[in-house]
Amino acid sequence: MAAYAVFIRELTRNPAEMQVYAGKAGGSLAGHSVKVLAAYGKQEVLEGAATEGVVILEFPSMAEAKAWYESPLYCEAREHRFKGADYRAFLVEGV
Repeated sequence: MAAYAVFIRELTRNPAEMQVYAGKAGGSLAGHSVKVLAAYGKQEVLEGAATEGVVILEFPSMAEAKAWYESPLYCEAREHRFKGADYRAFLVEGV
């Protein structure tokens, strides 16, 4: 069953760290079976607080999504995301 990694950027605190993150995060996807469905595109908030950006990644399974999230390359990249911005991030299984 497909799984989706959803990242919601709420507030950028350090743009320089986010630039480092951006340079590393894309490369962490290599070798993983993933499809980028959305990446910081135009958005229209229908309910709740506005966000700075949203990324949605599709993986074949929850296990494959977690394997990417916990991979050494993404662990290195996400440290810069943690320093650079406030995010909500979660995995959700499809139907």
